[in-house]
Amino acid sequence: MSLYNDYTNQKSRSLAKLTVIIPTLNEESNIQRALDSVFFADEIIVIDSFSADRTVEIVRNNNIRLIQRTFDDFSSQKNFAIQQASHDWVLLVDADEEVTPRLQKEIRSTLSKTTEMVAYTCIRRNFVRKKKLKFGGHTNKIIRLIRKDRCTYHGLVHEKIHADGPVGALKGVLNHYTYKSFPQFKDKIEHYAVLRAKELIQKKPVVGFFHLYIKPLARFCIHYFLKLGFLDGREGFVFSYAMAYGVQQRFKELEELIATKNESRI
Repeated sequence: MSLYNDYTNQKSRSLAKLTVIIPTLNEESNIQRALDSVFFADEIIVIDSFSADRTVEIVRNNNIRLIQRTFDDFSSQKNFAIQQASHDWVLLVDADEEVTPRLQKEIRSTLSKTTEMVAYTCIRRNFVRKKKLKFGGHTNKIIRLIRKDRCTYHGLVHEKIHADGPVGALKGVLNHYTYKSFPQFKDKIEHYAVLRAKELIQKKPVVGFFHLYIKPLARFCIHYFLKLGFLDGREGFVFSYAMAYGVQQRFKELEELIATKNESRI
């Protein structure tokens, strides 16, 4: 029996009920860790974009509610899943993330009280392989705990939540295992770049040397030097390089979209 099923029978009835949503696509190496970290929830929904690996098998072995839906963009996928939630409060967790024990406890405490907040931020801490980054943009604040009737995702990629009301802040940490290997991370970056380019093309952009070379170099320098990423050693360099690569790929994809659009007008 999974930790989720064990813990479900022990929860206090005084808590507001919680649904956890985990989007997946080929996450067999991550999904069990994510599931184990959210066992305290009343409901867990995995929304899968038709994974080709063992992700679905692992989810079913945990007796978790599974929904499969063709991926269009990140916001649409998450907004659809939120509407399937059985409870008013929803926690969004990516498959490569892990809710730490402190954050679990803080969420339970928060849901046991009456609040005017419609959403809460938490701190996300980045890991490269199994090393916790301490510099170079190692943490960021993100909204993840939301009232499903007052919050909506917007944007094709690096989507943001629009909260219709006050937003509180949790002090607990969400671990983000962002990087396993460069091929894996490269695929993810390139997928994000395509979606981001589709957003930018609507703004009638111009792409040149500055965007393709100066902006990526600047991004690397920000993470590696200004934010002291070099103090994280090899992992700090990898993370800084990956951030720069993402910027360059975004503008390469945008350049191709612009060229295609111009050709179609001829």
